Amino acid sequence: MTDFKKNLINHFKKHPKMEIEDVFKFIYHCAFGCEHMVSDLDTAISKIKDEYNLSPTDDNTLTEELNEKYVRVHLSYLKNGLSAKTLGMLFFLSSKAESEGENAVFKMLLAVKELISDGRLPFSYTEFSQKAEKWESDGFPALHHSEAFRTLYSPKYRVISRAYLPFLPLLAYIDSVNRNRLIIAVDGGSASGKTTLASLIEKIYGASVFHMDDFFLTPEMRTPERLSEIGGNVDRERFEKEILIPLMLGQSVNYRRFDCHSGAFSSPVSVKPSSIVIIEGAYSMHPRLSKYYDFSVFLSIGRDKQRDRILKRNSPSLTKRFFDEWIPLENLYFEKTEIEKRCDLVIDI
Repeated sequence: MTDFKKNLINHFKKHPKMEIEDVFKFIYHCAFGCEHMVSDLDTAISKIKDEYNLSPTDDNTLTEELNEKYVRVHLSYLKNGLSAKTLGMLFFLSSKAESEGENAVFKMLLAVKELISDGRLPFSYTEFSQKAEKWESDGFPALHHSEAFRTLYSPKYRVISRAYLPFLPLLAYIDSVNRNRLIIAVDGGSASGKTTLASLIEKIYGASVFHMDDFFLTPEMRTPERLSEIGGNVDRERFEKEILIPLMLGQSVNYRRFDCHSGAFSSPVSVKPSSIVIIEGAYSMHPRLSKYYDFSVFLSIGRDKQRDRILKRNSPSLTKRFFDEWIPLENLYFEKTEIEKRCDLVIDI
């Protein structure tokens, strides 16, 4: 509850005339997100366009913290390049039923009562408790902001999953670019979210995605000389020939995926690339390959978070290989190629 309390207090400092109803709305968004507001994608996008066009916001606030699950994205972000369509898609993708929503509400109501008792929120404890009991008896329905809040602050935002927050600058860039084809490299350490980001862009834009993991070295190529090279444990030559050169020529891409587990190639795959292409994976920004991209992104992840993610999703034997083999090679590649300096955008995960 520490982050919730801090975020609510910050929210109050910015909106000192907020009322108890606005606190309930804050709690509701933390617990349930936006599930009550999304009927279908087209409607969600249309409403964002209408709301923004009828009354463009002058607020420079782009995002607002709720809790570890959700954030509010203000429509002011549309002035920074993000399109109504993309925000609508994020809003739509973030809408889902919360199995523990009511339990979370109870915990947050108790946290607010503690803040009131400590004098950190200027509400009547008795009035807040009575209104909270009424809200509970009604089944914790979604609420509007108070009239005072709407009049003074003119709130215009959408609630999205916090997981999407780091990617907003990249999505705003994509929305603002006008060209026939956009090729973006997404590099970064293991478990930094490269595949997740590529999947999100694929969902939003119908992008074509190619994975560096499909181009690791075949066993006969894993010589001491090759593995001693910086970034040498990926078949960058085949990736350049089968993926990047055809993309630059505007041709269909024909390639075979190499499966490290089976040690065999898949059947040939033919892809007619869309207007947005994502090259995802460590080593995608190798100096030999970087000239092919229009834009590059590096996902930076701290050691502790990286370790936690790898431990959660891998077997002990595979985890050991990550820490003993693959991550040291990645880190050496990042250091020697100065990749964070070369990428157009660094996203801190």
